[in-house]
Amino acid sequence: MRRRDCREQVFKLVFQYDFNPEEDAKFTEDIFFKFNSVKLDDEELSYVSDRYEKIIENLGDIDKKLDNSMEGWTISRIGKVELALLRVAVYEIIYDDDIDKSVAINEAVELAHKFGPERSASFINGILSKIGD
Repeated sequence: MRRRDCREQVFKLVFQYDFNPEEDAKFTEDIFFKFNSVKLDDEELSYVSDRYEKIIENLGDIDKKLDNSMEGWTISRIGKVELALLRVAVYEIIYDDDIDKSVAINEAVELAHKFGPERSASFINGILSKIGD
């Protein structure tokens, strides 16, 4: 499985996080992998799980960075799809030295085209461009 496909799985897992109590983050992860229709090998499973756990671990800082980068918007006003995509991308921009900022932004925009409403890709691009500077 390509990194892009693993990123999509991370996005789906982070998306589900907001629908459950914070203390159930591990339970959310377990249920996701149990019922996920995409079969992951051990390496992919480890990558997705590790990425998800690190995003949740740093969620306060990630959300603060988002809040500081949005004019006229707050986290609570952002759609759940866009928020999950932004969280994954901000994690990659700030914490993952193996991923170029432009790649993180481009991948988030591509996923927004696939999963988000019509204007979400440009919204995500605009916010991430500020953060990536």
